[in-house]
Amino acid sequence: MGQQSAIRILSENRSAGHNYHLLERYEAGLVLVGTEVKAAKIGKIQLKESYAEVEGNEAWLVNAHISEYSHGNIMNHVPVRRRKLLLHRSEIEKLHAETREKGLTLVPTKLYLKDGRIKIEIAVAKGKKFHDKRESTKAKEMQAEAKAAMARRARQ
Repeated sequence: MGQQSAIRILSENRSAGHNYHLLERYEAGLVLVGTEVKAAKIGKIQLKESYAEVEGNEAWLVNAHISEYSHGNIMNHVPVRRRKLLLHRSEIEKLHAETREKGLTLVPTKLYLKDGRIKIEIAVAKGKKFHDKRESTKAKEMQAEAKAAMARRARQ
């Protein structure tokens, strides 16, 4: 019988869905130092301004902020640095082709703990224009109004 792996979300990039059309998603491992792991496990990570890039057959997470660990003393890490993403060679080549040819972006959507290992979900994304953001906001509002109307109808 298949055992479900426990996934605990450590950080989410909610603005990614607002600013981009998210297309394909990939799960990647992350190369971290000890104090980064401890800080990430207690949720001291910010993905809002970060992105991923493929450079020289390697994938990198850029601009992610992992706060210093409170008990890290002199061995503490630098909060903002490039961190290597662990992906299969075929995935890296596919991501490289999509970002170079089609002008798409790699955006981290969430960082989570899976089977004791820290994983990151990156999405191939296309930037939204201002009118696209307005349309998606309007669609969300209409959906909320419809849900409220259904709830009022159910109470009567």
